[in-house]
Amino acid sequence: MRRIKHILDEKGHNVWSVAPDDSVFEAVRILAERQIGALLVMEGSMLVGIVTERDYARKIILEGRSSRDTPVRDVMTRRVLCVTADRTIEECMSLMTEQRARHLPVLDHKQVIGVISIGDLVKAIIDEQQTVIEELRHYITG
Repeated sequence: MRRIKHILDEKGHNVWSVAPDDSVFEAVRILAERQIGALLVMEGSMLVGIVTERDYARKIILEGRSSRDTPVRDVMTRRVLCVTADRTIEECMSLMTEQRARHLPVLDHKQVIGVISIGDLVKAIIDEQQTVIEELRHYITG
């Protein structure tokens, strides 16, 4: 059974973040530059929130606020779902589906060691299924 640590080993442990006092404009700039959908909000090494494209759309655009004048702390999600690297892919998929989350920070003793997305999980599941299909095909054809 594949675990989150396997996904991180394959994709890397990069963590992109902003500080709570950074502007939303800066956060969106990093999202676009890195082609990602979420940034962790960190105070030093402590995770204090997450800011996503969805937060930008709902809390800046729809409310007519200025992304240059609004700090990340005003739009970030403070209650962040997190997992440890020993959780299974299936457990995380279930958690993300139930909680309608698209990104999960991965922690080790309260330290962020990576972030996984729903896309990472879907890719891992598809890869796993491809492996099973190839093994069955090989078994059948002898």
